[in-house]
Amino acid sequence: MRLLLMSDTHLPKRAKRLPERLLAELPHADVVLHAGDWVDTATLDLLESRSRRLIGVYGNNDGPELRARLPEVARAELGGLRFGVVHETGRAQGREARCAARFPDLDVLVFGHSHIPWDTTAPGGLRLLNPGSPTDRRRQPRCTYLTATVTDGALTDVTLHQLP
Repeated sequence: MRLLLMSDTHLPKRAKRLPERLLAELPHADVVLHAGDWVDTATLDLLESRSRRLIGVYGNNDGPELRARLPEVARAELGGLRFGVVHETGRAQGREARCAARFPDLDVLVFGHSHIPWDTTAPGGLRLLNPGSPTDRRRQPRCTYLTATVTDGALTDVTLHQLP
């Protein structure tokens, strides 16, 4: 099962549209996960129409229309792994322990908010992934997103993609 992970698209404020390279990944993904801060409903509509399966949450910059259509936390079993998606996890210091305590029933937690790519494993085995942002690099050298594969109940091929 191929996964495409993104967050913090902030359209149309930070960019006018999603990068073509990211859009080209959509047909290859079995599941698209978006960790919030869409800002506009058009991006949600686009990803819903082009994704085989979309799992998304709202972020702190998402208004009432997005909050009416998306949960604050999403959970799904994908290929034998228990995934969660949330926008905010708090400051970096202590993140692993905080998230492991908040989400003891998950194997993988996808989050956003910081625009900073993140890939760590908490004590106890919770994998934390932040794909960064494909449209707003903030203090990062490049805009980013993640792809990964779930095979036989294991998360493999986690790859950070940098955009020009």
